[in-house]
Amino acid sequence: MAVEMTLLRFEELVADALDQVPAQFAEAMDNVVVLVEDRNPEEPEILGLYHGIALTERMADYGGVLPDQIFIYREPILAICDTDDDVVEEVVITVVHEIAHHFGIDDAKLHELGWG
Repeated sequence: MAVEMTLLRFEELVADALDQVPAQFAEAMDNVVVLVEDRNPEEPEILGLYHGIALTERMADYGGVLPDQIFIYREPILAICDTDDDVVEEVVITVVHEIAHHFGIDDAKLHELGWG
């Protein structure tokens, strides 16, 4: 059974998850913005998406580009959770997962590390 939660509360959970990112990683994040949206129109079941150029792929000519985007999708996360505590946990997992992509970590490695 899906959890019901206001957009404002969900955004607070995303902000809380970002606050849990260790300082050395938060400081290393570069030219990236985290956005909350209801759902990805092209892949409505995904929980999050990283769109950009990972730090490991940026070359000397990188510059003058719009920020990378990390999307956290509220409706699919709420749909797979049974309690508010489940939502908190899934938001943290999703935020960490997408930030890892910003650092060039692929899905296979994330699954291996337990952040799939």
